[in-house]
Amino acid sequence: MSEAAMVAQVRRFNRTVTLRAGALNQRFLGTDLSLGEARVLWELGSSGREIRALRARLQLDSGYLSRLLRLLEAAGLVDVVASDRDARVRVARLTRAGRAEWKKLDRRSDDVAASMLEPLDPGQRERLVGAMREVERLMVAAEVEIVSADPAGEAARYCIGSYLGELAERSGSQLDPATMAAVQPHELVPPTGCLLIAFLHGEPVGCGAVRHHAGGPTEIKRMWVAPEARGLGVGRRLLAELERLAVEAGAEAARLETGAVLVEAIAMYGSAGYVEVEPFNEEPFADHWFEKQLKGGKPSQRHQPSAKLPKATRGGAAR
Repeated sequence: MSEAAMVAQVRRFNRTVTLRAGALNQRFLGTDLSLGEARVLWELGSSGREIRALRARLQLDSGYLSRLLRLLEAAGLVDVVASDRDARVRVARLTRAGRAEWKKLDRRSDDVAASMLEPLDPGQRERLVGAMREVERLMVAAEVEIVSADPAGEAARYCIGSYLGELAERSGSQLDPATMAAVQPHELVPPTGCLLIAFLHGEPVGCGAVRHHAGGPTEIKRMWVAPEARGLGVGRRLLAELERLAVEAGAEAARLETGAVLVEAIAMYGSAGYVEVEPFNEEPFADHWFEKQLKGGKPSQRHQPSAKLPKATRGGAAR
């Protein structure tokens, strides 16, 4: 299918969905709310949200979100207050009337969903729901944004901390970062390296880094994907972007190490063209070392391929 035909299909799909879901109606689901107001109300739920998190979740500019919140406040459905943890942070919460309206939206949303399925036979229902599941997964995957980040920043600390925590949990042992093959923050900024972070709806859900070596292979470090983002292709996107950075730095090969418990990562590396080689560092928590030629050159003399990759499944954390 050509690019133009794919774009046309996406547009037809969008028109069908907006019409069938009632997005064109001024009063969404028969309430006094617009679709935008109803979606904000829904996202606040029973516990509320910080305004900045709500803006990131809905991908709205601050001015438009402020207008929606003012309308909901005027209707007595929402209160905007200071956070209990930090008075500088604003939080939106449902009022008593807002919670009642939220329950009404919930019931009517169920009714609309059921009305979509009701005319279909069981086989058609399964096909529709399965197609919706796949569309949702792919659309969420397309929303993941990968950017370079400050290795000492809040998002980086969260990702690295989660990565180390998962390693400890899956290996069943306490990991002391001081005893690992250390990567200092200053090594992960250009020109010596780079840290990438994957964001989904404004939240960090993955990371990966490169450390360059003049005249030698680039090291890929700190590969990790959050459990809720696995299956979206985030790990492969991070890996491809890190390899691109390695090529730009002049490296002809990329190398990395990982633990035996991270079977999903090992499988991903194997399918991406990495081969297992002899150890190239003294990382105490590594069990496997890998290398990949990035420009079609010959494998390095020092690190020849060794054992075959073990069989495993997709996704997961990595070294």
